[in-house]
Amino acid sequence: MAMTAMAAAAQQGKTYNLWPKGAPNANGNPTDTAKVTVFLPDAKKATGRAVVICPGGGYGFLAMDHEGYDWAPFFNREGIAAIVLKYRMPRGNCEVPVSDAEEAMRLVRRNAKQWNINPQQVGIMGSSAGGHLASTIATHATGDAAPNFQILFYPVITMDPAFTHQGSHDNLLGEKPKKKLERLYSNELQVTRVTPRAFIALSDDDTLVLPINSANYYQECIRHDVPATVHVYPTGGHGWGYRESFDYHIELVLELKAWLQSF
Repeated sequence: MAMTAMAAAAQQGKTYNLWPKGAPNANGNPTDTAKVTVFLPDAKKATGRAVVICPGGGYGFLAMDHEGYDWAPFFNREGIAAIVLKYRMPRGNCEVPVSDAEEAMRLVRRNAKQWNINPQQVGIMGSSAGGHLASTIATHATGDAAPNFQILFYPVITMDPAFTHQGSHDNLLGEKPKKKLERLYSNELQVTRVTPRAFIALSDDDTLVLPINSANYYQECIRHDVPATVHVYPTGGHGWGYRESFDYHIELVLELKAWLQSF
């Protein structure tokens, strides 16, 4: 019973206000507060690696459990710190979630010594619209906000109206953004040779976020000599996260584990 209680306490994590002195880009909604919940692995298993996790939700809400908190035990078992980000909704101001994700990356590195983390081993992960946010940080961020690796599950990648997830597009950029802004946040167009290595997973039958989002991003990674791997499962649709009901959950976990151990 004591061991169970200790494990439960470890899995609860510790929550921090991301902007204790006030958030930039308040966007007229002061009640929408950005927070991070930090789950640290047992010190004896810690590898020094960490990952900031961005749940999805179309930039309109957040699937905090199966695309966020539920991943923490997996990473902790692998000796990896999991930092789950509750980012603010953009409401047409794309700088809001981006500034939150960048600050979460900086927060991890500021606390690297205290949390037993190697600042050169901090990655970012995201699902669906959270995958768009994660890939935005991977292709746009610099300095202490730039990740060392990226993990994307069925991500929204492009803002091209022909292929994007329209709800994510409108919530992030507004309903009638300029083409220049759409291009800037079409992350397949922003890949360079310094973009960090990528793990991408999706289902072939995803009709909500078209697989071409992932396919084009993977192609650009390869074209720019960025190490990347993509896993396309035959079925599963969209939004499976860490749910064990996903038919390929075991394969996903084993393939992600192998990839994490490959570098």
